[in-house]
This record gives sequence, structure tokens and C-alpha cells, in this order.
Amino acid sequence: MSCVLGLDIGTTSTIGLLLRLPGEILGVVSRPVTLSSPQAGWAEEDPAQWWANVRAITRELIETSGIDPAEIVAVGVTGMLPAVVLLDAQGQLLRPSIQQSDGRCGAEVAEMRAEKDEATFIAKAGNGINQQLVTAKLRWIARHEPEVFAQIATVFGSYDYVNWQLTGERAVEQNWALEAGFVDVSRHAIDDELVAWAGIPRSAVPRKTASHEIMGHVSAAGAAATGLAEGTPVIGGAADMIASALGAGVTRKGDILLKFGGAVDILVATDQVKPDPRLYLDYHLIPGLYMPNGCMATGGSALNWFVRNFAGGETAEAERQGVSLLQHLDRLAAEKPAGADGLMILPYFLGEKTPIHDPAARGVVDGLTLSHDIGHVWRALLEAYAYACAHHIEVLADMGHAADHVLVSDGGSQSRVWMQIVADVLGRKVHRLKGHPGSSLGAAWTAAVGVGLADWSGISRFVQQDEVLAPDPAHAPVYRAGYGRYRDLYCRLSAGRGA
Repeated sequence: MSCVLGLDIGTTSTIGLLLRLPGEILGVVSRPVTLSSPQAGWAEEDPAQWWANVRAITRELIETSGIDPAEIVAVGVTGMLPAVVLLDAQGQLLRPSIQQSDGRCGAEVAEMRAEKDEATFIAKAGNGINQQLVTAKLRWIARHEPEVFAQIATVFGSYDYVNWQLTGERAVEQNWALEAGFVDVSRHAIDDELVAWAGIPRSAVPRKTASHEIMGHVSAAGAAATGLAEGTPVIGGAADMIASALGAGVTRKGDILLKFGGAVDILVATDQVKPDPRLYLDYHLIPGLYMPNGCMATGGSALNWFVRNFAGGETAEAERQGVSLLQHLDRLAAEKPAGADGLMILPYFLGEKTPIHDPAARGVVDGLTLSHDIGHVWRALLEAYAYACAHHIEVLADMGHAADHVLVSDGGSQSRVWMQIVADVLGRKVHRLKGHPGSSLGAAWTAAVGVGLADWSGISRFVQQDEVLAPDPAHAPVYRAGYGRYRDLYCRLSAGRGA
């Protein structure tokens, strides 16, 4: 039977999934990724580490599954969006990638807003003028690293970079190009004027491919590096949150996915194009559909940061109980009351993307007293991201997208404590997915569709709902007040600094 390989170039890990069609997962392998923040608000990674992970993961999956590499008939790669990877004319990396969560370019965003009418830009490009745009990041590089900017020959994203390593072909997948700010949504084509606004030559942005389009084939060098068979088709790829949403079964109007990975994503399926400056607009993987979405700058990455830096003292107790450190922290949080005894956190540790688009925002701990302990702080962190989800759903409702059916996926959804807090804050049932491997499954299935061995609906076989968490009505008054305080705290602080 034919197999397909899905690779996810994530913020905190690289994941590979090997799928035997029509529906047997042969293996899942992951490798960690190092996120660097050398200055406040910066987020960078080393693309060479992604490629090293891909090489190791692919060989391990082939070896442990016992298959012949020739049985892998297609490869799909997904990744965080829109990371900025720069190559010179010789194909050498010019600097670490600037990640989608990076908030260094506030001055450039302000400059761009002064140059163009945002409403006109949104109507053309589908997205607002904000720190997500690749143009803003390129302007920052031109200003602060002119020697790097002068050498730019190729600009593309995380999974585009891996596709190039696999095939030797340079292309950008449609959603990277759209969120980069380079696509005219009325023509679904890269626009010369939009590229020129970034100050780079048109040739620096490669051709655009559809997600399920075959963009190239594994080269001799790619085969030698990964163990894949030379000539294996590689499809255009997918933004990680869109691939995860497909894998979760988000294909109907009113379905909303909360994706708790290194960042927290909020996505809804629709057949309507309604650009809004508060959120992002992407193509759904299914042609003809779209996916308005929000993405926080942090999520699991901030929880991991907290554990690394502040939770080491709980390691011995977690080991004594025979649980992981994260499980132990969840237990401590579950013992605390809703609202964490007045402790409130704003989770803007790398600035914030949607819906406030404020790269100058910062993480805030409010109401801390000597009566609080690490359990309170952990609960307040979990509540902070739940409040952020509520803010996004409020914006979606304002745009006309009702949250009829809330699904949760990815690593953070495995925390029952966290997901119960989310249900309580939203005041809605939360449907956890059982065994959903995340974005790598969507990438693998898109590859299968791309070579004609599957249709879009077939992925539904993997979507199994696990526990449905209903909101606890006793917590509703606390969280209504908490959400109001969450929103008010940011507004007061931002007004105080003149944002």
C-alpha cells in the first residue's frame, strides 16, 4: 500500500508522521527546536536545525516502520506562518529566521501605516498592516542590517525552505504569500506593487503554488540527506494552523478550532471573504473555502519558558508522585479557585499579534501578593490564554462568524485542567479530539490529495471526539468579571504609554 509523509516545522518541535493510505498511521517522530529571543520582543530560529531534524526524522520513520522508501509516494510539509527565511544568490542562509511571533518591527509598521491607507491595503491584500507582514520585517532588516538586506536573493517561509532542501526548487505556498502581504486577493496572484513595497526585487519572491499542487520532486541531494526515494513528489505545503484545522475536521460554517501549540491559534471555516484588520485571512486547504483566523504570539512556548525558568523546584515532588512536571503543575492549579485568588496575567510576552496587533505590549502580572504560590501563577497563566481565546471569539462574532462548535487540538489540549478553564471562560462546551496528531496529519493528507490518492473528505476518518467539557456555571460570574478586568488592564496600560 502507498504511504505519504507529513512534516510539521513547528515553533517548539519538528514532527514527522508516516501514513499508510487509506488510514493507518505507521509512526510519529519529533525533535525539539530552539526558539531564541536575543532581545525583548524578538523571536528567531535556525532553519538549519529544522532541516537537520527533518533528515533525522525521515530516516527514523523509514527505519522503524520497515517500509521501502519507494512506498512513500508523496511528501507534504507544513510550518509556522509566516516565518521569514532569507537566502543569498548562492543559496546560503543570511541570518536566523524571523518568526511569525517576532515583534521587533513596530516602528516599521507605523511607518507603513503612514504611507498607505489601511482600508485600501486590506481590500487588496486581504490582511491589515501589522507586524505579521513580511514587508515590515524586511524593512527592519534594511534599516538595522543593511549588509544582510543587500544580499537577499530569496525570501520564503519555513516549509518553503524545507521544500527547497528536498527538491532544489524554490516556491512559496499560497498562504505564506497571502499572510506575507504579497497577494492580490481579487486575482489570487502575487502582486508586483506589493512586493516592491518591501524594497526587494520581484525575483526574490519565488513562484506561488497551491497547497496541494506538486511543487517539485525529491532531488538526488534530498534523497541522500533524508533516505527518501529520488523523484518522490513534494506538494506545495500548508500553514501549520490550516493543516491542523483540516485534520480536526473544521470544514463546516460555525466550526471553530482552538489550536494550543507553541502559539495559540483560533480558526473558523467560511466561504466568505471578510477582511478585517483585527484578524488574519488565509485560504482553507479545500479550494473555494477560506479561514479567517487569529494567532497569539505565544502559548505553549510561554508555558515552556515558565517551566524552564521558575518551576525547577517542583521537579522532585513531580517525580515522587510519578507524574510529569506539567501534570504536577496542573494539579496545583486545579487546587486553586477560579480567578487564581485575584492574580491576573496578560500573556503578551513577545508583544501580541491578534487581535490587538501591538508589538510593544508586554507580559504583565497583576495582583501578586505573598499569599500566592506557584499553583496560583500556573493557573493564572492558563486563564490568561483562555481570556485571549474569548477575546478572539468576540471579534469573530462581531465579523459574523458564530462559534457554534468549539474544537481543541494539539499539545495543550491534552491538559484537562487547561481545557476546563477554557470551557469555563468561554461559557461553551469544548470538544477535545482523541489522538489528533496535529498539523503533520493535515500535511500528509494534503500530499495524498495532491497526487490523486485521496479526497478532502477522507481525512474525517481520523477525527475522533474525545471528552466534551461543559462549562461549570458556578465559575461564570468569576470569569465574566475576570474577562472584563483582562480587557481593561491592557487598555489602561496601553493608554498610559500612548499606544
